[in-house]
Amino acid sequence: MATKVADAPKWRTSPTAHEALQAHFREHPESKPSHPHPYDVSRSDIYVEDRWQPIFAEMRAKGPLHYVPDSPVGPYWNVVQHKAIQHVEALPELYSSSWEHGGITILEREEGSEFELPMFIAMDRPKHTGQRRTVAPAFTPAEMTRMADEIRKRTAEVLDGLPEGEVFDWVDRVSIELTTGMLAILFDFPWKDRHLLTYWSDYAGDTELALVREIDQLRYEVLHEMAAYFQELWADRASKEPGHDLISMMIHSPAMNQMSPQEFMGNLVLLIVGGNDTTRNTMSGIIHGFDKFPDQRKLFEENPDLIPNAVQECIRYQTPLAHMRRTATEDSELFGQQIKKGDKLVLWYLSANRDDTVFENPDKLDITRDNARRHLAFGYGVHRCVGARLAELQLKILLEEMHKRRMRVHVAGDVERVRANFVHGFRKLEVEVTRF
Repeated sequence: MATKVADAPKWRTSPTAHEALQAHFREHPESKPSHPHPYDVSRSDIYVEDRWQPIFAEMRAKGPLHYVPDSPVGPYWNVVQHKAIQHVEALPELYSSSWEHGGITILEREEGSEFELPMFIAMDRPKHTGQRRTVAPAFTPAEMTRMADEIRKRTAEVLDGLPEGEVFDWVDRVSIELTTGMLAILFDFPWKDRHLLTYWSDYAGDTELALVREIDQLRYEVLHEMAAYFQELWADRASKEPGHDLISMMIHSPAMNQMSPQEFMGNLVLLIVGGNDTTRNTMSGIIHGFDKFPDQRKLFEENPDLIPNAVQECIRYQTPLAHMRRTATEDSELFGQQIKKGDKLVLWYLSANRDDTVFENPDKLDITRDNARRHLAFGYGVHRCVGARLAELQLKILLEEMHKRRMRVHVAGDVERVRANFVHGFRKLEVEVTRF
């Protein structure tokens, strides 16, 4: 078994991923990546400053694909229209997700890097199919029914503990608390250590860390310690009867119980980032969106029957994961463009969900939107998010419990967005609670 947690104290002493990157750029401002191409949207500044919208709108107006020949993450194609992204995702053999071809993020790994994380979302069929089937039973409609009461109970406790007439950080008090707790339940993770899941998720999901060698090495060490912690849980569960938790499901699955250490770590990263960052950032995005569009907040307050559709629209509007990447396995023609074998195609869900040929007035939050479910925030095709039902359930219950308490949340202080091109969300959202 891997190093014991007691011998791996990095997570007790290391800065958060955000702190490490900010400290590096303060000390070495010259090391910030240069982005000379106008359509190089790998740059994280346009997301932290929330000014990505016109860049993607310009690209969509000119066509579905745009080539960036040079960038800090290498050459790549931007795929920016809704129809084009669906088309690429519908051809998984031609446009691969496999980590062996480059994986699922815009990041370009150095040749021979030891930091390779195989995970089932970054695999092609048939291996993808077997591993996905292993964890899928945790997210069936029956499991959602089984977990709903627990999710509602925890959501109620968190909302009832919020101060009234006092400014606080919604990200910290609500979004992180609810999603971290949900992950702990899914893994049957020690409750006292649950905030480690957030710490690990931030290191795993911030792809820009890999552009700074020393921080990338710290990231590697942190994730190895995550794997060591989980291997102790694995050893404990292996001696017990099968349970409903994800670790037990992996242990008792022929498709996953012989995983290499790298593959084990990769699938943990997938489940933690997928289960944490996406829901967490939409929980914050709902509050920010309602504050920006008070007419939609009023509709929500007056008509709780709109909540299921509001969930879909808020997911569309926020789009908590900005992109996924595919790699061409052979030469092809795509919407009039010549794609070469090995070319990197970056599918910008963020852009597809603002495509005005699909969504009327797409930059507005509209909880009555009749086609909100057409969003691509969960992906499309064989790699569509396996935990989508759980995310939708958590968001639906959050809105229902807020409505039950007649809770209105105003943005009342600092708004700080995540500085990243992959995870799209909020690091801080200072708010105040009143009643309607």
